[in-house]
Amino acid sequence: MTNSMSVISREFNAVAAIIGRELIRVIRNPVYIAISIIFPIIFIGILGGSMSQNLAGNVGYNFMQFMLIGMIVNSMFQSSVSGMSQLVEERSSNFTQELFVSPISRYSIVLGKMIGTAFSSMVMLIGIIVVALVLQIPLGGMSFVWLLLLSPLFSLVGAALGIFFISFITDSKVADIGSMLITMPQMFLSGALIPVNHSTGILSFLAHIMPMTYCVDLARAVFYWGDPIYNEIVLFNPALDLIVIVCFILIFSVIGTILFARSEKNR
Repeated sequence: MTNSMSVISREFNAVAAIIGRELIRVIRNPVYIAISIIFPIIFIGILGGSMSQNLAGNVGYNFMQFMLIGMIVNSMFQSSVSGMSQLVEERSSNFTQELFVSPISRYSIVLGKMIGTAFSSMVMLIGIIVVALVLQIPLGGMSFVWLLLLSPLFSLVGAALGIFFISFITDSKVADIGSMLITMPQMFLSGALIPVNHSTGILSFLAHIMPMTYCVDLARAVFYWGDPIYNEIVLFNPALDLIVIVCFILIFSVIGTILFARSEKNR
């Protein structure tokens, strides 16, 4: 019993230490913080403003608010994928090798990295809220608070996809480019920026297999719950969204961790 408690305590401390390391890295990186704030300004303020003025005149709802919710999910998702891709660079510097020879579970190592990256990605929320206040986009009161509380879940989906992706990658440059290739299409096809209610054919198929689609849909279901325009905006039942999201997290994280740990063992 004592040995079991000792192992649990050791694994918990390892996860907490790795989470703390990720948060400290963000705090000590002003460039990352600046980019995290500027990125939402570009997409919501410039792109969103242009689309709202030129293309969204007859949608029947506040398009900027619609896009704001999508950008929250996209920012969490994209930042988490990018954060997990840094493991490839850390592998080159033998940081991960030092971790994997330590007497802690490989799952604890990756779990700590995933959670740390997920919470670090929430820095982008600062820029999104600032843009919303400057552009006077309605935040929806408690609906927005519930959305913020749910945002770590979206980050975990991105982190899980990230660990699955880098389990096949050994070059840090390829990882950086690849992380953009698996997030940018989702940003446009998942409904984060533009409605996809009427997508058909290949576009509809791609939207249905993309993890971000269900994250965006769940976020909007929470935000617009009880609103008359709910059925115009939300694609699926929120319970289905949540089930799919949890499945994505479990499948990607477990398979990705196994493959990544195996690649480290074979080095």
